[in-house]
Amino acid sequence: MPKRVLQGVVVGDKTDKTVVVKVERRFTHPLLKKTVRRTKKYHAHDEANSAKTGDLVRIEECRPLSKLKSWMLVENLSS
Repeated sequence: MPKRVLQGVVVGDKTDKTVVVKVERRFTHPLLKKTVRRTKKYHAHDEANSAKTGDLVRIEECRPLSKLKSWMLVENLSS
């Protein structure tokens, strides 16, 4: 099964080797037929501590690395 890849904005980089990424998804509401925006935060592993707050990044699903981390930073799109 292929690994999921998501794109989002870094909203937290305080912890060591971890970034918090906010991913936004858009969909049409089934009844109102209006575009709705939903956001979710993911904790991702950043080995080099390269991503900073405000960066646009791509994360990929991986095995659980800790209680909260099951995503890994693939690339930083802002740099």
